[in-house]
Amino acid sequence: MSDEIIELNVGGTSYTTKRSTLMKKEQGSCVLRDLFTDGAKDSQGRLFVDRDGALFRYVLDYLRNGKVTLPEGFTERERLRQEAEFFRLAELSAALNISGNATSLVPFPGQPGYVTVSYRGTFAFGRDGLADVKFRKLTRILVCGKVTICREVFGDTLNESRDPDRGQDDRYTSRFFLKHNSLEQAFDMLQEARFQCVCACGSGTSCGGNGGEPLKPGLDSEEQRWNHYNEFVFVRN
Repeated sequence: MSDEIIELNVGGTSYTTKRSTLMKKEQGSCVLRDLFTDGAKDSQGRLFVDRDGALFRYVLDYLRNGKVTLPEGFTERERLRQEAEFFRLAELSAALNISGNATSLVPFPGQPGYVTVSYRGTFAFGRDGLADVKFRKLTRILVCGKVTICREVFGDTLNESRDPDRGQDDRYTSRFFLKHNSLEQAFDMLQEARFQCVCACGSGTSCGGNGGEPLKPGLDSEEQRWNHYNEFVFVRN
């Protein structure tokens, strides 16, 4: 079955994916195809691959998305190329051979879809804010959309730890958030992936107060007063 869930043990690191994901690129790598027929299994019944477990994440990203987004300052390009050659992924290996500082490899036109980026914020007061300048203060940037698209766009800056359903890639989620609080960085990444902002909306501030209720411990009254919520919808056709 093409949608069969596969559990892998790659050099001691566990991965869960679908059979169709492992077989989709280049008519299915011979090495990956052989795993289903005569591959060794570990004590827990997972298919065992005696390769670098940490680098396999980039191989799996390539199989899922058609490209690999390497983190800034990535220094193991040659080792990753060797992994690509072992799995007989010629396009990935060729892309890794290309010189330059580009970190987005094997690009292809991404699938159409929507991504919603939102945040709850205020302005920094007290010790963190100057008397005449109140800087923006974001608690967290939230991301909603199709899982494969979110991973393609945001790469390693995406935090999936709050998403309870990790079994299927071809699904939607509203539980992702970013590892940074730079709104413009998120916008740049969406623009680079050919997304356009089609609408935005936001709430007013809480200047009316909190209804006489006492503030929770650790909250600043001025920051609470300026709490607001904004959301931006991006589309790629």
